Amino acid sequence: MKTALSLDHELRAAAPDGRIACAAALDLARRLSVSPRKVGAACNRLGLKIVSCQLGCFEDSKTSFPKGSPS
Repeated sequence: MKTALSLDHELRAAAPDGRIACAAALDLARRLSVSPRKVGAACNRLGLKIVSCQLGCFEDSKTSFPKGSPS
């Protein structure tokens, strides 16, 4: 339970505007010794959007590539 509370607190602090960069989320997972999946689940629960995804999973109009183009 303490880990979940710490994770929620850290996520809210890292994403005051409701957005957190993928690299920052991964760094937070490493620092708190939790899985990236757990960080992703917490982001969903808290309504936070993951941006600048290193895999291109969470694209936004500013960083997305046209369909079919190499990225």
